Amino acid sequence: MTETIAGAEIPDTALVRVATDLDRAAADDLLFDHSRRVYLWGTLKGRRRGLVADPELFYVNAMFHDLGLPERYRTAGQRFELDGADVAHDFLLSHGYPAADARKVWLGIALHTTPGVPDRLAPETALVTVGVETDALGFHLEQLTPDEIQQVLAAHPRPDFKNRILKAFHNRMKDRQGTTFGTMNDDVLAYFEPGLVREDFVSIIKNNDWPE
Repeated sequence: MTETIAGAEIPDTALVRVATDLDRAAADDLLFDHSRRVYLWGTLKGRRRGLVADPELFYVNAMFHDLGLPERYRTAGQRFELDGADVAHDFLLSHGYPAADARKVWLGIALHTTPGVPDRLAPETALVTVGVETDALGFHLEQLTPDEIQQVLAAHPRPDFKNRILKAFHNRMKDRQGTTFGTMNDDVLAYFEPGLVREDFVSIIKNNDWPE
């Protein structure tokens, strides 16, 4: 039976059920509820912006966008966004989706912490950033009605979400600090580790091996 929250439908398909179970098995309530809210916010705002995504693809995009944080799927050598993107890409291919569709989802997850770029891409790619910016950064809450917000939060509450999500980012990135260079994730490490010496883009240019 299709679930509807605040007028946004969560597809009742085999793929969606498997994706939900996979996320549930890997992520805690913090990330699970956050991911569902990302799907709901993105769906609601996308509707008002005329962005219509394949609901299954967008659901996988939203539910897998932070799967690079839990222990089951995280790696040490690349950005956590790429871990989640790789899992989603392989998941969709294994369920018979074309490579082009899997690529849209890969891009959505890989770029969801890169402002400005996803907006120019396909709805399946763009809307996960819309949802993340709404839930994590509080962007453009005025584009949602109070009733929509109340219904989404009733289904997927966010107790102390701001502090808990920041701690989750720090705990799951502090052992791969080099992967945060050039991303907003660098700010999380600097906040929790004031003595951290971060890589510096200007210094890299000025001190590289070119002789001039």
